[in-house]
Amino acid sequence: MADVETIDEGQLLGGFAAGCGLRVTSADGDRVVVEWDVTPALHQPYGITHGGVYCTAVETAASIGAALWFGDRGKVVGVSNTTDFLHAARSGHLRAVATPVHRGRSQQLWTVQISDEQDRLVARGQVRLQNLT
Repeated sequence: MADVETIDEGQLLGGFAAGCGLRVTSADGDRVVVEWDVTPALHQPYGITHGGVYCTAVETAASIGAALWFGDRGKVVGVSNTTDFLHAARSGHLRAVATPVHRGRSQQLWTVQISDEQDRLVARGQVRLQNLT
């Protein structure tokens, strides 16, 4: 199993997630933490964080953990992302924590909790990933 120290963060994130300002602060095959600062560039027209940012953080954190766990056996790709938005965030620092629910031979299921600086849950999601050998 690989871990975050052996992989460049650019490889972990890819261009889109990096463009959203996401940063991987901790990652292995059992838990991934992704953080970012909410800026006006991430707002939707009503001045709150765009739901796509939450979906991106959920997909990114789960995919990194799944890929690190699967390691050199192959690649993983997301096949389903369900994200619920619970509280609006206009500014501040957010943290997404991904943990596995199921890791099987052909698929994995990960949940992700997104919290603000007051540890208030602002969004939650789950991603099902296909293991490709």
